[in-house]
Amino acid sequence: MVTILDTTAPDPVKTEAKRIRHPEKQKRPDTEVKRKPEWIRVKAPTSKGYQETRSIVKANNLVTVCEEAGCPNIGECWDKKHATFMIMGEICTRACAFCNVITGLPNALDPKEPENVARAVREMGLNHVVITSVDRDDLADGGAEHFEQVIFAIREASPGTTIEILTPDFLRKPGALERVVAAKPDVFNHNLETVPGNYLTVRPGARYFHSLRLLQRVKELDPTMFTKSGIMVGLGEERNEVLQLMDDLRTADVDFMTIGQYLQPTRKHHEVMSFVTPEEFKSYEKIAYTKGFLMVSSSPLTRSSHHAGDDFARLKANREAKLAGTLQAH
Repeated sequence: MVTILDTTAPDPVKTEAKRIRHPEKQKRPDTEVKRKPEWIRVKAPTSKGYQETRSIVKANNLVTVCEEAGCPNIGECWDKKHATFMIMGEICTRACAFCNVITGLPNALDPKEPENVARAVREMGLNHVVITSVDRDDLADGGAEHFEQVIFAIREASPGTTIEILTPDFLRKPGALERVVAAKPDVFNHNLETVPGNYLTVRPGARYFHSLRLLQRVKELDPTMFTKSGIMVGLGEERNEVLQLMDDLRTADVDFMTIGQYLQPTRKHHEVMSFVTPEEFKSYEKIAYTKGFLMVSSSPLTRSSHHAGDDFARLKANREAKLAGTLQAH
């Protein structure tokens, strides 16, 4: 992931405070960081493509969540010049137990950010781009207008690029979702993250049924727009809870589901309760397809934006096949 930082001058007090990434977690007891199984481990990135992408990122003065979060797919994605831009700054107003993004009071929005993101998309020659953001509960519209401006800027600078957005939940932000959908992204992604029974401990600032309703509302506003959502497993969920969540997503007419292994960023974050085997992930994938999803990505290393461009092409092809009555069971 690529993070576009705000360009406002840093406040010395805030800079000092930012040295603690998660002040709200400091009093939490340390949890055990379990040793990763063989199927989770990846080699350090060293390829020429990775180095070229890294140079572009640095030349454009971008900070990457891929690096900060230690994403296991960074070598593969950057080698192919795949990138996810995180807009509206690096500081999130939420404090989810799984997330390593800095928590605190964000800086003002950078009015030049849409142009900067669009320029980077053009320079990197991206055929498909994913735009995500921190939660901005401090903004009246949750950042909806900023999403809109970024989408418009990319359309102007790189009209051939398809756009996938991964949004916050816009909780208590009337009209925000409608504005983002009206900007016509190609894919609208909002992650449920985990099963509803885990929300109080894993995602306390969010509401499961609000997120589910948000995804459903996208389809009501624009039935042609692809919708997508993802969860992490290994957070203590039961298998039947995952299967029920699949049914909930299908009730909301979600097209694409991703399932990946939760990996614990620090000892202060939620503990990994289990490492789900590749065989279990494959089982989830098969079941999800039988429930009617057009696309399913389910593996230990699956992440929301992993293979996003290739998956979008398959998503379109699968919809066309379904409409033609030729989509085969997976």
